[in-house]
Amino acid sequence: MGTTGAGDGGLAEDRALLGRTSTAERVADILRTRIAEGFFPPGTRLSEDGIGGALGVSRNTLREAFRLLTHERLLVHELNRGVFVRVLAVADVVDIHRTRRLVECAVVRGLGEPPFALDGLSAAVAEGERGAREGDWKGVSTANIHFHRELVALAGSDRTDELMRGVLAELRLAFHMVDDPRALHEPYLARNRAILDTLRAGDRTEAERLLAEYLDDSRTRLVDVYARLVGDGGAAAS
Repeated sequence: MGTTGAGDGGLAEDRALLGRTSTAERVADILRTRIAEGFFPPGTRLSEDGIGGALGVSRNTLREAFRLLTHERLLVHELNRGVFVRVLAVADVVDIHRTRRLVECAVVRGLGEPPFALDGLSAAVAEGERGAREGDWKGVSTANIHFHRELVALAGSDRTDELMRGVLAELRLAFHMVDDPRALHEPYLARNRAILDTLRAGDRTEAERLLAEYLDDSRTRLVDVYARLVGDGGAAAS
């Protein structure tokens, strides 16, 4: 599933981001972003020569970056075949949503007293609505990820942000497999707006209820679509 030998995926333009200290962590950051944006779809074999040459890094540095992203469950190493962008199983999609529900609902529950700092959340909602008007459903998908990232950021916790960065990057692996992104993402535009409006009104209890229902529905819908795509059956979703 997916493509093989994708070369450098246009990474040469990211070379400047490495600066003068080319570290494995910085390479991993670049590759993580490229995977999240769909430049390297699930199932793609990552070329050491192509990526290393584009970024101007050593083979050892690149392999360490691959190791970091394998630990984050974004890549998988297959013996005698190479390193591939991971194709999630249905059980992975279920577990991702379980983690999201635990973390995101806890963030909203613990917000304290209003008013809340909602500029980032508002910008993500506007970004999604603009993408829908323009028929850019990949952009809507990205805006939805931004919405949930900004929601978690309300906790003001670097550790929670880091945790959810990995979780949401994994979620994008599932999104990239879906052949009808409009059908998947369009129903949640209004729900994102409703959660934002409820938080603006200062009602975090109602916002948490809306969010919990949203995430439960999202899990059911995505698992149903994803199970048909990967042939992993529905048993893992129960």
